[in-house]
Amino acid sequence: MKELLYFLIALILFSCSQKVEQLKPDSIFNVNSEWEKQDGSKISLKDFKGKVIVTAMIFTSCKTACPRLTSEMRNISKKVGKVNPDEIQYVLISIDPETDTPEVMKAYLKTNQFDEKEWTFIRSSEEDTRELANIMAIKYKEISPMEFSHSNIISVYAKDGTLAFQKEGLDENIEVTANEIRKQIEL
Repeated sequence: MKELLYFLIALILFSCSQKVEQLKPDSIFNVNSEWEKQDGSKISLKDFKGKVIVTAMIFTSCKTACPRLTSEMRNISKKVGKVNPDEIQYVLISIDPETDTPEVMKAYLKTNQFDEKEWTFIRSSEEDTRELANIMAIKYKEISPMEFSHSNIISVYAKDGTLAFQKEGLDENIEVTANEIRKQIEL
C-alpha cells in the first residue's frame, strides 16, 4: 500500500513538472486584452493559438479603402483554397469599436458572404485596439466622427503567433500572400 502511495505521489509530481510551452516574446498571443466577436462572445488572441491568422484592421462604415481591403482578403482566401478551419482564421479587427457593434460586425460578415468558421470580426476598447495596432505596425487616426485614415496592411501570423508576413497597400499581387499562408499552414 505504501509503495502505491509513493508511486501516485511520484506520478503527480512528474505530471506537474511537465514544461508548459512558452510563447515567443514577439508572439501576438502575449497580448492579454479581451475582444468581442460578431456573436457577442468574448475572446482573447490566445484563442487563435495553433492556427495561422490572417488579419486586417478595418471599420464597417468605411466607403473607400476598407471594402477593397476586405475584397482583397476574400481573394486571398480563395487563392489559398479550402483548408481545415482548425488551421486558419481570417480576422477582421475593428478600429471603430463604438460603431462596430456585434450586430454590425455580424451583418458585415453576412453581407460579404464570409463563413464564420474561417472568418471572425472582433472589437475591443479604444485602448486595446491602439495597443494591438501598434504591435501590428498599423497606424490609424479618426479624421471625422465617421471617418478614419489608416494603413492598408494584411498580416499573416504563424501558428505560434509570430508575424510571418505583411502585405502593405491595395491591389498588390495576392499570390505572394496566399503562398505564405499555405506555407505557414504546412509548418
